[in-house]
Amino acid sequence: TLKNYPNLHKMMEEPFLLQLILTVLPSLLKRHPVGTKISRAQLYEAFNEQWIDLHVQNISNKLAELRIQTNLKKIKATFQQYIATENYIRYESEEIIIKLDPNMKTERKDIGAKTEVKKNENDYSSSKTCNVWEKYFNGDSVAKYVLRRIGDNKYQFLHKSCQEYYAAQKIVLDIVSWKPSLDSADISNQQFQQQFEAHVPNLSINFKLLNEKASVIKFIADRIYDIGPIFTNLKSRLFRIIEASKTNEKVSIAAANAVTILNSGGISLHRQNWKNIKIPNAILDRAFLDGTNFKDANLDNVSFFQSLLNNTNFSNASMNGIYFGEYAYLEGHAGIIYEARLSPDNSKIVSCSHDKTVRIWDMLSGRQIHKLQGHLHAVYETKFSPDGTKVVSCSEDKTIRIWEVLSGRQLQVLNGHTDSVNGVQFSPDGSKVGSYSVDNTIRIWEVASGRELQTLQGHSQRVYEAQFSPDGLKILSCSQDNTVRIWDVLSGQQIQIMKGHFDAVNGAQFSPDGSKVASRSWEKTIRIWDVASGQQIQKLEGHSDWMTAVQFSPDGSKLVSSSLDKTICIWDVSSGRQIQTLEKHSDWVNGVRFSLDGSKLVSYSRDKTIRIWDVSSGVELQVLEGHSGEIKAAQFSSDASKIISCSWDKTVRIWDVSVGGERQATKGHSSWVNDVNFSRDGSKIVSCSRDKTIRVWETSSGRELQMMEGHTDSVYGVQFSSDGLKIVSCSKDNTVRVWDVTSGRELQKMQRHSDLVCKSQFSPDDSKIVSCSRDNTARIWDVLSGQELRVLEGHSSWVNDVQFSPDGLKIVSCSTDGTIRIWEAASGQQLQLLEGHLSWVNGVQFSSDGSKILSCSNDNTIRIWDVSSGHEILKLTAQANWVKRAQFSPDNSKVVFCSGSKTIKIWDLPFGRDLFVIEGHVECTNGIRFSPDGSKVVSCSRDKTIRLWDVESGLNAMKSEVSSDAISSKDTPTKSSHQHLLLKLAWLNVFGKWVFKAVVYQ
Repeated sequence: TLKNYPNLHKMMEEPFLLQLILTVLPSLLKRHPVGTKISRAQLYEAFNEQWIDLHVQNISNKLAELRIQTNLKKIKATFQQYIATENYIRYESEEIIIKLDPNMKTERKDIGAKTEVKKNENDYSSSKTCNVWEKYFNGDSVAKYVLRRIGDNKYQFLHKSCQEYYAAQKIVLDIVSWKPSLDSADISNQQFQQQFEAHVPNLSINFKLLNEKASVIKFIADRIYDIGPIFTNLKSRLFRIIEASKTNEKVSIAAANAVTILNSGGISLHRQNWKNIKIPNAILDRAFLDGTNFKDANLDNVSFFQSLLNNTNFSNASMNGIYFGEYAYLEGHAGIIYEARLSPDNSKIVSCSHDKTVRIWDMLSGRQIHKLQGHLHAVYETKFSPDGTKVVSCSEDKTIRIWEVLSGRQLQVLNGHTDSVNGVQFSPDGSKVGSYSVDNTIRIWEVASGRELQTLQGHSQRVYEAQFSPDGLKILSCSQDNTVRIWDVLSGQQIQIMKGHFDAVNGAQFSPDGSKVASRSWEKTIRIWDVASGQQIQKLEGHSDWMTAVQFSPDGSKLVSSSLDKTICIWDVSSGRQIQTLEKHSDWVNGVRFSLDGSKLVSYSRDKTIRIWDVSSGVELQVLEGHSGEIKAAQFSSDASKIISCSWDKTVRIWDVSVGGERQATKGHSSWVNDVNFSRDGSKIVSCSRDKTIRVWETSSGRELQMMEGHTDSVYGVQFSSDGLKIVSCSKDNTVRVWDVTSGRELQKMQRHSDLVCKSQFSPDDSKIVSCSRDNTARIWDVLSGQELRVLEGHSSWVNDVQFSPDGLKIVSCSTDGTIRIWEAASGQQLQLLEGHLSWVNGVQFSSDGSKILSCSNDNTIRIWDVSSGHEILKLTAQANWVKRAQFSPDNSKVVFCSGSKTIKIWDLPFGRDLFVIEGHVECTNGIRFSPDGSKVVSCSRDKTIRLWDVESGLNAMKSEVSSDAISSKDTPTKSSHQHLLLKLAWLNVFGKWVFKAVVYQ
């Protein structure tokens, strides 16, 4: 049966939806004929109808027991009309009470006690609405039987899907039920639009952004395709809402929601005249916006991730915080990057640098897989083998090295050149390597043995380039001696010498079929040669300065060249005619390449831009900006969907070509980041800073989701509640504050500490908060009321850290007085005094089972204590001046800690051996945390960055490698081999951009 309803069949892959489908299947089959594409909204509609029928019947039964007459149809109709989320209900008068429950208005005295609803002084709802809700929940209205109380003044639907469905339904009905004041036959489209625009500010869709309400957005989007007559005009009216924002900024929320909904529904948004529209914070990810006009529009914080933006006009648009979705940008090299290349399967990138290293990166995540060390000087070129299993590199140290990609192991060191080796390449079958050098020679090597097979001698000056022919039987070389030469690989004999250039030849390439050679020279000409005869076929002139690159198109019919004259030229090979001159770069063009299908070009320049061009028309398609230094190389992926580039700014970047790859422009912290923490599900990160703000970030993308402002001084600590809906913060302004994650609104402000508050934390059930301060106290607070419940006194100096036990029954605190104290949460009584540290204790934490406590101190030690006895179990000495923060991994098998330096270390327990040394922060690290699953560590620093480090994939990515660093003899009997793995997945730089980094062996 379900096969006749394809959408249902797909929905059944989700367990919850499967349950809904099975529950309402009979009614669905009655409503929808075979072959109908039943939407999620229609499924929920059927489920909620059934759910309402059940609860209306329950209400009727209860009222019947009290001998109160009921009208089932009236109760159901009223219930359907008024169920919605509190965020969307706006009642204009108290008639709601009578309308909702008229038969019960005079019966309240007979039906139990009233339910008290307390007002929250921070409630942002109008007093009028509050009064309505207060009366709505008093007595025995319908709400009493379908809602459950979850707090002093909070109620929740018994089924969340009902809440989401009715929220969406209310928004939709608001939009489609509006009618003009005149008959539609007598009104023009312009008059209709004017009347509709006047009504838009009052629509529910204009009350708040729906970005965090993905289910609500999806329900509304489903209705766009609903064939029911009531929904016929929904799509056109969403477009009208967007249109209304052109002249009325007060409907920008409605317009942003409307365009987000249309995009979520897969509606094409191409060629729209959206000049002057105002859609800040809209989500247009993967939208089709070809030719759309956004001139003068407000696009602040709009997300265009992977959107199609060909010919899209952004002239004079406000684009603060706009997000185009540049893929990973890879940092780790400490010097200029000379080359970056994609593996044959596009899964990895290899780069080489002046810093003497070769690095291999994961294309998808941006994670650095290997740091290949061995070269003694700058590494000039690196390439993958044809099968992607090996990498070859060459260096100023006169050597060539072959590496295994999987392990990072060095397989061969090829010695023979007597001067710097400038280039290297695998043969097409991967069995040989060809290299060329300043020593005037080209050499051929056997990969398996590392043996030198041939030395090709004949050039009288340095060799600038050498390349295998497509069949691997020949090698092409060019030199400062003005010649191009072709050699036989097997014999090493020179086959052809091509003379004609009267200045140095700095580049040469075989055509794809191997029949021709193109060469470029300092004399500003390109010459095409016949391989068989060695004769010159064409001489191409047009550039006014040296050329930096020349390449055949994949079909061999065209040539492209780039030059220091800031231009790119496309040439017809057969005629030698110049087809196109591409002029947009403002400085030297360092190189140019065809896409694999030959339809596009990518060029890169000293002007710090990458540009994509259409070959047939010569039109510039995209400009990719982000590098802060001259770009040395760029390359298309095989499917032309991405580009990789490397620069003098020491980064490798990956760009999504369909998007335009402009970097994420989220504004970050403007001063030291003091603390950072994961939400329980790991999907978000919260940070706080000396800049007085708290910011919430999306872990997967690094996008800033929310910024909370209110503290009047540096914010020292932040933490999510266990349900992820609230954040607690503490500050130098002596306050503890509670915030709503979704809205960013301040819910509570707790003021009893007399000095700066160092730390604050929710209890496991989120009902309480504990905080500690430089006033020498810790305090326990009630979350809902903000009232102080207990003051924990006993420390004789600043209390630096405080935490609830996992069961919420105990609290641990630590102090500048050198002690750790355990307290009973309910009574505030001190249970244990832990002494042993010789200096300030900076941090404490319970183990996940609550049986142990971890502490760290200025005495350079990390200690583990038994909670029940108060005895010290383990003492680990760190090689640092002092240990600032330490934390157990979730399984208690590791400890991560940071000191007053820039490094972070992960130790195994109980030995205290280094598993990882994490480096990357450029200033002191202020805080570290394991993610809830223990797979990542997040850190924050005075360098204004938040960095996310992947732990487990680092272990899986590489084999162990011996380090010569010693471990303290206090910790282990002898020096031990230990891994120093540096793995950085993503970090937030000074400007708030997310950057991907990775695994490094030190």
